[in-house]
Amino acid sequence: MQKKYLLAPGPTPVPPDALLAMAMPIIHHRAPDFLPVLDSAKKGLQWLYQTKNDVLILCSTGTGGMVGSVNNFLNPGDDVLVVNGGKFGERWTKICQAYGMKVTELVVEWGHAVKPEQVEEALKKNAKIKAVFVQYTETSTGVNHDIKTLAGIVKKTDALFVVDAISALVAHDIRTDEWGVDVMIGGSQKGIMLPPGLAFVSVSDKAWKMADTAKTPKFYFNFKKERENLSKNQTTWTSPVSLIIGLNAAIKMLQDEGLENVFKRHDRLARATRAAAAALSLPLYPKENPSLSLTAIEAPAGVDGQAIYKDLRVKYGITGAGGQDKLKGKIFRIAHLGYADTFDVITAVAGIEMVLKGLGHPVKLGTGVAAAQEILMK
Repeated sequence: MQKKYLLAPGPTPVPPDALLAMAMPIIHHRAPDFLPVLDSAKKGLQWLYQTKNDVLILCSTGTGGMVGSVNNFLNPGDDVLVVNGGKFGERWTKICQAYGMKVTELVVEWGHAVKPEQVEEALKKNAKIKAVFVQYTETSTGVNHDIKTLAGIVKKTDALFVVDAISALVAHDIRTDEWGVDVMIGGSQKGIMLPPGLAFVSVSDKAWKMADTAKTPKFYFNFKKERENLSKNQTTWTSPVSLIIGLNAAIKMLQDEGLENVFKRHDRLARATRAAAAALSLPLYPKENPSLSLTAIEAPAGVDGQAIYKDLRVKYGITGAGGQDKLKGKIFRIAHLGYADTFDVITAVAGIEMVLKGLGHPVKLGTGVAAAQEILMK
Protein backbone atom coordinates (compact mmCIF):
# COMPACT_ATOMS: atom_id res chain seq x y z
CA MET A 1 0.00 0.00 0.00
CA GLN A 2 1.18 3.52 -0.80
CA LYS A 3 -0.34 6.58 0.83
CA LYS A 4 -0.88 9.48 -1.57
CA TYR A 5 0.09 13.09 -0.96
CA LEU A 6 -1.32 15.80 -3.24
CA LEU A 7 1.09 18.75 -3.28
CA ALA A 8 0.38 20.07 -6.76
CA PRO A 9 -0.59 23.70 -7.43
CA GLY A 10 -4.07 22.52 -8.37
CA PRO A 11 -6.06 20.54 -7.70
CA THR A 12 -5.14 20.68 -4.04
CA PRO A 13 -6.31 18.50 -1.13
CA VAL A 14 -9.92 18.83 0.03
CA PRO A 15 -10.42 18.87 3.83
CA PRO A 16 -12.75 16.31 5.45
CA ASP A 17 -15.25 19.00 6.53
CA ALA A 18 -15.77 20.04 2.91
CA LEU A 19 -15.92 16.43 1.67
CA LEU A 20 -18.55 15.55 4.27
CA ALA A 21 -20.59 18.64 3.41
CA MET A 22 -20.57 17.70 -0.28
CA ALA A 23 -21.71 14.16 0.61
CA MET A 24 -25.00 15.46 2.00
CA PRO A 25 -28.16 14.54 0.08
CA ILE A 26 -28.60 16.72 -2.99
CA ILE A 27 -31.10 19.57 -2.91
CA HIS A 28 -32.76 21.23 -5.89
CA HIS A 29 -31.05 24.39 -7.08
CA ARG A 30 -34.38 26.25 -7.53
CA ALA A 31 -35.92 25.11 -4.23
CA PRO A 32 -36.14 27.46 -1.23
CA ASP A 33 -33.62 25.25 0.61
CA PHE A 34 -30.86 26.41 -1.73
CA LEU A 35 -31.39 30.17 -1.31
CA PRO A 36 -29.60 30.50 2.05
CA VAL A 37 -26.80 28.25 0.78
CA LEU A 38 -25.96 30.58 -2.08
CA ASP A 39 -26.50 33.66 0.07
CA SER A 40 -23.90 32.37 2.52
CA ALA A 41 -21.50 31.53 -0.31
CA LYS A 42 -21.67 34.95 -1.94
CA LYS A 43 -21.09 36.72 1.40
CA GLY A 44 -18.21 34.39 2.22
CA LEU A 45 -16.56 35.12 -1.11
CA GLN A 46 -16.85 38.87 -0.53
CA TRP A 47 -15.06 38.33 2.80
CA LEU A 48 -12.34 36.29 1.13
CA TYR A 49 -11.92 38.73 -1.76
CA GLN A 50 -11.95 41.69 0.64
CA THR A 51 -14.54 43.40 -1.55
CA LYS A 52 -18.01 44.91 -1.50
CA ASN A 53 -18.36 44.04 -5.19
CA ASP A 54 -20.49 41.20 -6.46
CA VAL A 55 -18.49 37.97 -6.72
CA LEU A 56 -20.07 35.82 -9.40
CA ILE A 57 -20.08 32.03 -9.03
CA LEU A 58 -19.66 30.14 -12.31
CA CYS A 59 -19.88 26.41 -12.97
CA SER A 60 -16.52 26.06 -14.75
CA THR A 61 -12.81 25.88 -14.14
CA GLY A 62 -10.92 29.12 -13.64
CA THR A 63 -10.38 29.45 -17.37
CA GLY A 64 -14.13 29.96 -17.79
CA GLY A 65 -13.81 32.94 -15.49
CA MET A 66 -10.97 34.24 -17.63
CA VAL A 67 -13.08 33.87 -20.80
CA GLY A 68 -16.01 35.70 -19.21
CA SER A 69 -13.67 38.46 -18.08
CA VAL A 70 -12.84 39.16 -21.71
CA ASN A 71 -16.14 38.84 -23.58
CA ASN A 72 -18.31 40.60 -20.99
CA PHE A 73 -16.46 43.91 -20.97
CA LEU A 74 -14.91 44.38 -24.41
CA ASN A 75 -15.78 44.62 -28.10
CA PRO A 76 -13.99 42.98 -31.02
CA GLY A 77 -11.21 45.27 -32.17
CA ASP A 78 -10.63 46.81 -28.74
CA ASP A 79 -7.02 47.41 -27.76
CA VAL A 80 -5.87 45.41 -24.72
CA LEU A 81 -2.57 44.97 -22.91
CA VAL A 82 -1.50 41.49 -21.77
CA VAL A 83 1.39 40.74 -19.44
CA ASN A 84 2.83 37.47 -20.70
CA GLY A 85 5.43 36.01 -18.38
CA GLY A 86 4.51 32.33 -18.62
CA LYS A 87 1.96 29.79 -19.79
CA PHE A 88 -0.97 31.50 -18.09
CA GLY A 89 -0.08 34.96 -19.30
CA GLU A 90 0.02 33.35 -22.72
CA ARG A 91 -3.50 32.09 -22.08
CA TRP A 92 -4.76 35.66 -21.66
CA THR A 93 -3.38 36.46 -25.10
CA LYS A 94 -5.05 33.45 -26.69
CA ILE A 95 -8.44 34.21 -25.12
CA CYS A 96 -8.33 37.87 -26.16
CA GLN A 97 -7.34 36.96 -29.71
CA ALA A 98 -10.11 34.36 -29.90
CA TYR A 99 -12.64 37.16 -29.32
CA GLY A 100 -11.06 39.54 -31.81
CA MET A 101 -9.24 41.89 -29.45
CA LYS A 102 -6.16 43.77 -30.63
CA VAL A 103 -3.49 42.51 -28.24
CA THR A 104 -0.33 44.32 -27.22
CA GLU A 105 1.87 41.88 -25.32
CA LEU A 106 4.37 42.82 -22.66
CA VAL A 107 6.56 39.73 -22.94
CA VAL A 108 8.38 39.18 -19.66
CA GLU A 109 11.35 36.85 -19.36
CA TRP A 110 10.24 33.71 -17.56
CA GLY A 111 11.27 33.77 -13.92
CA HIS A 112 10.85 37.54 -13.68
CA ALA A 113 8.00 39.87 -12.77
CA VAL A 114 6.82 42.64 -15.05
CA LYS A 115 8.26 46.04 -14.20
CA PRO A 116 5.41 48.42 -13.33
CA GLU A 117 7.00 51.18 -15.42
CA GLN A 118 6.65 48.92 -18.47
CA VAL A 119 2.88 48.82 -17.96
CA GLU A 120 2.78 52.56 -17.31
CA GLU A 121 4.72 53.28 -20.49
CA ALA A 122 2.51 50.99 -22.59
CA LEU A 123 -0.62 52.75 -21.33
CA LYS A 124 0.88 56.17 -22.10
CA LYS A 125 1.86 54.98 -25.56
CA ASN A 126 -1.65 53.78 -26.42
CA ALA A 127 -4.47 55.67 -24.72
CA LYS A 128 -7.01 53.42 -26.49
CA ILE A 129 -6.17 50.39 -24.32
CA LYS A 130 -9.42 49.23 -22.72
CA ALA A 131 -8.10 46.57 -20.36
CA VAL A 132 -4.89 45.27 -18.80
CA PHE A 133 -4.68 41.51 -18.17
CA VAL A 134 -2.18 39.94 -15.76
CA GLN A 135 -1.66 37.05 -13.35
CA TYR A 136 -1.12 37.57 -9.65
CA THR A 137 0.84 34.32 -9.48
CA GLU A 138 2.19 32.99 -12.78
CA THR A 139 1.82 29.35 -11.79
CA SER A 140 4.14 28.01 -14.48
CA THR A 141 7.13 29.94 -13.07
CA GLY A 142 6.19 30.55 -9.43
CA VAL A 143 6.55 34.33 -9.85
CA ASN A 144 4.21 37.02 -8.52
CA HIS A 145 3.53 40.25 -10.36
CA ASP A 146 3.22 43.41 -8.23
CA ILE A 147 -0.56 43.72 -8.39
CA LYS A 148 -0.84 46.52 -5.85
CA THR A 149 1.50 48.81 -7.79
CA LEU A 150 0.04 47.84 -11.15
CA ALA A 151 -3.48 48.53 -9.90
CA GLY A 152 -2.45 52.04 -8.89
CA ILE A 153 -1.08 52.67 -12.37
CA VAL A 154 -4.09 51.33 -14.26
CA LYS A 155 -6.53 53.12 -11.93
CA LYS A 156 -5.33 56.46 -13.31
CA THR A 157 -6.63 55.49 -16.78
CA ASP A 158 -9.98 54.42 -18.24
CA ALA A 159 -8.71 50.85 -18.69
CA LEU A 160 -9.96 47.93 -16.64
CA PHE A 161 -7.47 46.06 -14.47
CA VAL A 162 -8.17 42.32 -14.80
CA VAL A 163 -6.28 39.88 -12.57
CA ASP A 164 -6.08 36.09 -12.73
CA ALA A 165 -5.71 35.29 -9.03
CA ILE A 166 -6.67 31.64 -9.47
CA SER A 167 -3.48 30.33 -7.83
CA ALA A 168 -2.90 33.31 -5.53
CA LEU A 169 -6.25 33.68 -3.77
CA VAL A 170 -6.11 32.56 -0.11
CA ALA A 171 -2.29 32.39 -0.03
CA HIS A 172 -1.86 36.12 -0.64
CA ASP A 173 -3.40 39.18 0.99
CA ILE A 174 -5.20 40.57 -2.07
CA ARG A 175 -7.09 43.76 -1.23
CA THR A 176 -9.47 43.94 -4.15
CA ASP A 177 -11.27 47.18 -3.28
CA GLU A 178 -8.42 48.98 -1.51
CA TRP A 179 -6.05 48.45 -4.43
CA GLY A 180 -8.62 48.97 -7.18
CA VAL A 181 -8.73 45.60 -8.95
CA ASP A 182 -11.68 45.81 -11.37
CA VAL A 183 -12.08 42.15 -12.28
CA MET A 184 -10.47 39.28 -10.37
CA ILE A 185 -10.79 35.58 -11.07
CA GLY A 186 -10.47 32.69 -8.62
CA GLY A 187 -10.97 28.94 -8.88
CA SER A 188 -12.25 26.29 -6.50
CA GLN A 189 -9.41 23.77 -6.85
CA LYS A 190 -6.62 25.95 -5.45
CA GLY A 191 -6.50 27.79 -2.14
CA ILE A 192 -10.25 27.42 -1.61
CA MET A 193 -9.70 23.68 -1.05
CA LEU A 194 -12.43 22.20 -3.26
CA PRO A 195 -12.52 19.92 -6.30
CA PRO A 196 -12.34 21.63 -9.72
CA GLY A 197 -15.61 23.00 -11.06
CA LEU A 198 -16.20 26.52 -9.75
CA ALA A 199 -14.85 29.88 -10.93
CA PHE A 200 -15.33 33.12 -9.04
CA VAL A 201 -15.21 36.60 -10.56
CA SER A 202 -15.40 39.88 -8.66
CA VAL A 203 -16.57 42.84 -10.74
CA SER A 204 -16.21 46.55 -9.92
CA ASP A 205 -18.63 49.37 -10.78
CA LYS A 206 -16.15 50.58 -13.40
CA ALA A 207 -16.28 47.18 -15.07
CA TRP A 208 -20.08 46.98 -14.95
CA LYS A 209 -20.27 50.30 -16.82
CA MET A 210 -18.10 48.82 -19.57
CA ALA A 211 -20.32 45.74 -19.65
CA ASP A 212 -23.22 47.99 -20.73
CA THR A 213 -21.48 48.71 -24.05
CA ALA A 214 -19.83 45.31 -24.64
CA LYS A 215 -21.20 43.61 -27.75
CA THR A 216 -18.86 40.61 -27.88
CA PRO A 217 -20.92 37.40 -28.26
CA LYS A 218 -21.64 35.59 -25.01
CA PHE A 219 -24.15 33.04 -23.85
CA TYR A 220 -23.16 30.74 -20.99
CA PHE A 221 -20.78 33.24 -19.40
CA ASN A 222 -23.16 36.21 -19.34
CA PHE A 223 -22.10 38.21 -16.31
CA LYS A 224 -25.05 40.65 -16.33
CA LYS A 225 -27.48 37.72 -16.16
CA GLU A 226 -25.39 36.10 -13.44
CA ARG A 227 -25.43 39.32 -11.42
CA GLU A 228 -29.19 39.62 -11.77
CA ASN A 229 -29.71 36.05 -10.62
CA LEU A 230 -27.15 36.33 -7.82
CA SER A 231 -29.21 39.15 -6.31
CA LYS A 232 -32.00 36.55 -5.96
CA ASN A 233 -29.60 33.91 -4.55
CA GLN A 234 -29.69 31.92 -7.77
CA THR A 235 -27.33 31.12 -10.60
CA THR A 236 -28.37 31.52 -14.22
CA TRP A 237 -27.86 27.88 -15.14
CA THR A 238 -28.09 24.67 -13.13
CA SER A 239 -26.18 25.35 -9.94
CA PRO A 240 -23.35 23.00 -8.90
CA VAL A 241 -25.17 22.52 -5.61
CA SER A 242 -22.76 20.13 -3.91
CA LEU A 243 -19.71 22.24 -4.75
CA ILE A 244 -21.39 25.37 -3.38
CA ILE A 245 -22.28 23.53 -0.17
CA GLY A 246 -18.63 22.49 0.03
CA LEU A 247 -17.62 26.09 -0.63
CA ASN A 248 -19.46 27.22 2.48
CA ALA A 249 -17.71 24.58 4.55
CA ALA A 250 -14.29 25.56 3.18
CA ILE A 251 -14.86 29.27 3.73
CA LYS A 252 -16.01 28.58 7.30
CA MET A 253 -12.71 26.80 7.95
CA LEU A 254 -10.82 29.85 6.65
CA GLN A 255 -12.99 32.20 8.71
CA ASP A 256 -12.38 30.13 11.84
CA GLU A 257 -8.62 30.38 11.21
CA GLY A 258 -8.83 34.10 10.49
CA LEU A 259 -7.72 35.79 7.29
CA GLU A 260 -4.46 37.19 8.71
CA ASN A 261 -3.55 33.78 10.11
CA VAL A 262 -4.27 32.16 6.75
CA PHE A 263 -1.80 34.52 5.08
CA LYS A 264 0.80 33.98 7.82
CA ARG A 265 0.49 30.20 7.46
CA HIS A 266 1.13 30.33 3.72
CA ASP A 267 4.07 32.68 4.23
CA ARG A 268 5.63 30.33 6.80
CA LEU A 269 5.19 27.25 4.60
CA ALA A 270 6.67 29.05 1.60
CA ARG A 271 9.68 30.33 3.56
CA ALA A 272 10.34 26.86 4.94
CA THR A 273 10.24 25.29 1.48
CA ARG A 274 12.59 27.93 0.10
CA ALA A 275 14.97 27.46 3.04
CA ALA A 276 15.04 23.72 2.40
CA ALA A 277 15.87 24.26 -1.26
CA ALA A 278 18.70 26.63 -0.31
CA ALA A 279 20.12 24.13 2.20
CA LEU A 280 20.15 21.51 -0.57
CA SER A 281 21.86 23.97 -2.96
CA LEU A 282 18.83 23.89 -5.24
CA PRO A 283 18.25 27.33 -6.80
CA LEU A 284 14.73 28.71 -6.95
CA TYR A 285 13.51 29.34 -10.47
CA PRO A 286 11.90 32.74 -9.68
CA LYS A 287 14.51 35.46 -9.85
CA GLU A 288 12.23 37.78 -7.84
CA ASN A 289 8.83 37.88 -6.13
CA PRO A 290 8.42 34.15 -5.37
CA SER A 291 4.84 33.03 -4.76
CA LEU A 292 3.48 31.92 -1.40
CA SER A 293 1.29 29.39 -3.22
CA LEU A 294 4.01 27.19 -4.69
CA THR A 295 7.77 26.93 -4.95
CA ALA A 296 9.41 26.36 -8.34
CA ILE A 297 12.85 24.75 -7.95
CA GLU A 298 15.55 24.27 -10.57
CA ALA A 299 16.65 20.71 -11.15
CA PRO A 300 20.36 20.14 -10.43
CA ALA A 301 22.71 20.02 -13.40
CA GLY A 302 22.54 16.63 -15.05
CA VAL A 303 19.24 15.68 -13.39
CA ASP A 304 15.98 15.66 -15.33
CA GLY A 305 13.31 17.70 -13.55
CA GLN A 306 10.65 15.44 -15.01
CA ALA A 307 12.38 12.44 -13.44
CA ILE A 308 12.24 14.20 -10.06
CA TYR A 309 8.53 14.88 -10.51
CA LYS A 310 7.87 11.31 -11.70
CA ASP A 311 9.85 9.59 -8.94
CA LEU A 312 8.18 11.68 -6.26
CA ARG A 313 4.82 10.48 -7.55
CA VAL A 314 5.61 6.87 -8.47
CA LYS A 315 8.05 5.88 -5.72
CA TYR A 316 6.77 7.94 -2.83
CA GLY A 317 3.18 8.88 -3.69
CA ILE A 318 3.88 12.64 -3.66
CA THR A 319 2.21 14.46 -6.55
CA GLY A 320 3.81 17.83 -7.22
CA ALA A 321 4.24 19.31 -10.71
CA GLY A 322 6.88 19.40 -13.38
CA GLY A 323 7.89 22.25 -15.63
CA GLN A 324 5.72 23.43 -18.50
CA ASP A 325 6.69 24.20 -22.08
CA LYS A 326 10.33 25.34 -22.25
CA LEU A 327 10.76 24.58 -18.54
CA LYS A 328 9.90 20.90 -18.94
CA GLY A 329 12.74 18.89 -17.44
CA LYS A 330 14.39 22.01 -16.00
CA ILE A 331 12.27 22.65 -12.91
CA PHE A 332 9.84 20.92 -10.57
CA ARG A 333 7.18 22.56 -8.43
CA ILE A 334 5.80 21.91 -4.96
CA ALA A 335 2.64 23.62 -3.71
CA HIS A 336 1.88 24.64 -0.13
CA LEU A 337 -1.57 25.98 -0.84
CA GLY A 338 -4.98 25.71 0.77
CA TYR A 339 -5.34 22.66 3.04
CA ALA A 340 -1.60 22.53 3.75
CA ASP A 341 0.38 22.57 6.97
CA THR A 342 3.77 21.96 8.55
CA PHE A 343 4.04 18.28 7.73
CA ASP A 344 3.07 18.70 4.09
CA VAL A 345 6.28 20.69 3.69
CA ILE A 346 8.30 18.18 5.74
CA THR A 347 6.95 15.33 3.60
CA ALA A 348 7.70 17.15 0.35
CA VAL A 349 11.26 18.07 1.35
CA ALA A 350 12.03 14.58 2.65
CA GLY A 351 10.69 13.12 -0.59
CA ILE A 352 12.82 15.48 -2.69
CA GLU A 353 15.94 14.45 -0.77
CA MET A 354 15.21 10.75 -1.25
CA VAL A 355 14.48 11.17 -4.95
CA LEU A 356 17.64 13.17 -5.59
CA LYS A 357 19.77 10.61 -3.78
CA GLY A 358 18.08 7.84 -5.74
CA LEU A 359 18.89 9.64 -8.99
CA GLY A 360 22.56 9.79 -8.05
CA HIS A 361 22.73 13.41 -6.96
CA PRO A 362 24.87 13.91 -3.83
CA VAL A 363 22.52 14.68 -0.95
CA LYS A 364 23.01 14.46 2.80
CA LEU A 365 19.62 13.23 3.93
CA GLY A 366 17.92 15.50 6.42
CA THR A 367 19.69 18.69 5.34
CA GLY A 368 16.66 20.28 3.74
CA VAL A 369 14.28 18.88 6.34
CA ALA A 370 16.32 20.44 9.15
CA ALA A 371 16.33 23.85 7.43
CA ALA A 372 12.57 23.69 6.96
CA GLN A 373 12.02 22.59 10.58
CA GLU A 374 13.90 25.61 11.89
CA ILE A 375 11.34 27.89 10.26
CA LEU A 376 8.29 25.72 10.83
CA MET A 377 8.93 25.55 14.58
CA LYS A 378 8.90 29.34 14.98
